[in-house]
Amino acid sequence: FVFIDADKTNYGFYYEYALKLMEPGGLIVLDNMLWGGQVANPHADDPDTLALKALNKKIRDDERVDLSLLPVADGLTLARKR
Repeated sequence: FVFIDADKTNYGFYYEYALKLMEPGGLIVLDNMLWGGQVANPHADDPDTLALKALNKKIRDDERVDLSLLPVADGLTLARKR
């Protein structure tokens, strides 16, 4: 189990590193993945929002994990390694 809540621009790096450490069935939880709704704002262009948007798309398309995005608080992504 890995919980990621750090600098948003490096979330992608932390995700990849955690995935390398995980065995199948391991869980990665990423906090703040909705970023106050900014990830849905097409005009948001700050580095944190852009990094989270890119990571949301990457995890969505990542066949190495099963994904759930929980719209609680600021958004939690659960990625279970296959």
